[in-house]
Amino acid sequence: MWTETNPEADAREAQRIAATAGKELCARLNLDRADALFVMGSGWKEAADSLGETAAELPMTDLPGFVAPSAAGHAGTIRIVVRGDQKLLVFFGRTHLYEGYGPLAVAHGVRTAIAAGAHTVVLSNACGGLNADLPIGEPALIRDHINFTARTPLIGARFVDLTDTYSPRLREAIAAKNPGIGEGVYAGWYGPAFETPAEIEMMHRLGADMVGMSTVLEAIAAREAGAEVVGLSLVTNRAAGLAGKKLSGEEVLEVARNAIPRLRPFLDGVAATVLGESE
Repeated sequence: MWTETNPEADAREAQRIAATAGKELCARLNLDRADALFVMGSGWKEAADSLGETAAELPMTDLPGFVAPSAAGHAGTIRIVVRGDQKLLVFFGRTHLYEGYGPLAVAHGVRTAIAAGAHTVVLSNACGGLNADLPIGEPALIRDHINFTARTPLIGARFVDLTDTYSPRLREAIAAKNPGIGEGVYAGWYGPAFETPAEIEMMHRLGADMVGMSTVLEAIAAREAGAEVVGLSLVTNRAAGLAGKKLSGEEVLEVARNAIPRLRPFLDGVAATVLGESE
């Protein structure tokens, strides 16, 4: 489905499939429209229970254009969560570039949610820390990103301003409710190999504070569609060469599991901010 043989035609088809998937999502889940999207990246799944009451859930692959996530901790389901009179789409998992389906598949979930009405997109992930001021096991806000994947979900003359990719308004509001929360620049890496120490040193010199294998292409697609974006990174380890030990996916998930009690109230507060709930 996700080919790259005719880029312009592929881009038009990707938009058509996302629009179809958005309509079908609303129909399948008896939803008039969504108010926001939360993408639960590695380590964030269990914290999503704090977002609100589950109204319905279905496998991603029941909708056009979705492929089953292959990364550990990505369940591959979509949930509708109700908070007052507002509804959240919660995606448990995402497609990564390293899975081989290309940038259009990576952006498909975000584009589908926006087609279903979501005007705010919250992208969460697990990341390696390059900045010692960002504590292991704690969430941090993404202020900006550097796209080291050399890929984009935009095809053709589709010029999108990324000056304020990650909403300054929402970042400021979230930080006000979470004094001391870290913030930094996220480096998007293709993966699936972890970065080498030399690559980490390069990223750090270029201004990166965190590194991971997701988020940046989804953020670009969301901004193209006019949605506000919030980026949340759970710092699960020191990046390669900074901790004196080898990296592993198991360590990432273990740190994430231990962080769940802290992530639940944090994520609930993020949802309240994004939806403009009164104190």
